[in-house]
Amino acid sequence: MFSYIYTEQKPKKIAVNIPRYRQIHNMLKAQIQQGTYKLGEHLPSENHLCKSFNITRTTARKALEELQKEGYIERIQGKGSIVRERRKSLGLLNVKGFSEAVGQNVSTIFLQEPCMREWKSGFPFTAGESERQNSCIHFERLRTVGNDPVMLENNWFSANALPGFLNAGFEEGSFFKTLSKNYQIEIKGSEQELKALPADDKTSRLLKIKPESPVLQISIRFTTSHPGLIIYSELICNTRKYPIGNSYFM
Repeated sequence: MFSYIYTEQKPKKIAVNIPRYRQIHNMLKAQIQQGTYKLGEHLPSENHLCKSFNITRTTARKALEELQKEGYIERIQGKGSIVRERRKSLGLLNVKGFSEAVGQNVSTIFLQEPCMREWKSGFPFTAGESERQNSCIHFERLRTVGNDPVMLENNWFSANALPGFLNAGFEEGSFFKTLSKNYQIEIKGSEQELKALPADDKTSRLLKIKPESPVLQISIRFTTSHPGLIIYSELICNTRKYPIGNSYFM
């Protein structure tokens, strides 16, 4: 027997052209993103949704089906709708981010905390004119698995896209989780450029490899569900022990 707590707020004005199933879908998705329903927990059943929102079973079912298509829930006959990990990948990277993709024993060291700065020049994916009218937020991290440093990561995005970002911490150390839970923003797609490069002095020191050792540089332009937020990332990877993969599980 499951009990459900509905955290309904004063309804906002909703465009009349948004179908009822989409309204229910958006509400449930926001509650998952914000942690009202956590990994492994059950969402309200179709019957509960029908009674609570005075909707038809068809509407309730369609809302849940959309959540399943997007990877937020798994629908199991006889058990209901269960919040699941989103494991859909985007090319070489996983939507969940490095920490969640690799699993346990992962550490993150901030080499540069999020700060305001000018846009980097020479990046393979050029920021748009509207983005360059503002400064960007930049942060740099070293990612390790056990005692092995495996990835040097830099990220940039327009400073006006995420209000309050500089004053807030990361959710469980994850940038993507922070976007999802605090801003209800999801990664939607990516463009990538890969290069094999010799490690410079900084890279070899941080990744604990010999200077001039080959490393993989991945430049990425992430698009998101927020039209004003594009994330530019540069990863320098030591792939000798931990290769980069492109498999995904649905």
